[in-house]
Amino acid sequence: MTEFTMDRLRENLEALKMKNTLEILDNYLERAVADKLNIVEVLDHIFSEEAKSKRRRAYEKQIQMSGFPIKKTLDDFDFSFQPSIDKRQIDELATMRFLENGENVVFLGPPGVGKTHLASALGLVAAQHRFSTYYINCHQLIEQLKKAHFENRLPDKLKVLAKYRMLIIDEIGYLPMDIQGANLFFQLIARRYEKTSTVFTSNKTFSQWNEVFADVTIASAILDRVLHHCTVINIKGESYRLKERKEFMRQKQQIVNTLFLQGNN
Repeated sequence: MTEFTMDRLRENLEALKMKNTLEILDNYLERAVADKLNIVEVLDHIFSEEAKSKRRRAYEKQIQMSGFPIKKTLDDFDFSFQPSIDKRQIDELATMRFLENGENVVFLGPPGVGKTHLASALGLVAAQHRFSTYYINCHQLIEQLKKAHFENRLPDKLKVLAKYRMLIIDEIGYLPMDIQGANLFFQLIARRYEKTSTVFTSNKTFSQWNEVFADVTIASAILDRVLHHCTVINIKGESYRLKERKEFMRQKQQIVNTLFLQGNN
């Protein structure tokens, strides 16, 4: 193969944006010649690697745009510490069938039990399957909707938020919501109802959502749409943060005891 042909090949690969092939080409062609591979084997390897690279880059871009606060997977979750969770139920959610069916998921439980971890981990799985995914804190969501309403661009904002195949709304009930915020929240849920999937986390029971949304009628309308096609995961375990705090204090006390014994000796 002449240098001219190689230069033209590189130019064409660059024009086609086949970045991975451009990077591996020289070394791989040398190996292909040494191993006496035929043209079909060469093309199969090059295109397989290129496709793999494109999927990886698409996934990384999706994760970057999704706004996840943590990037922990389901494998990182300590199910033994939260026995109230049925791991089989989480594994079923990880198949993304609920997403295909436009169903919702709600994680309920006190602060620190892993609600955000599980919701974000499902988001990572969705991103791996090339589903558009977006995470947002509930308070931030309401502030963004209010801002859009004030600037007369609420329909556009709702359209953007309604298109995500998975929208994760975290920490419902941690901060108070006024009647305007509740109305805006309802509009978003109504737009997504039975079309796309929403994953919610909340430290409030459903009976307390009347207080969260400042109006019984709005709260009932929201709950009706959220729970119609929904999996509810009620976590009743201890806080991971308290667990880590206790472990830190235990280790600290061990160090103090060790130093005390060494001092007496």
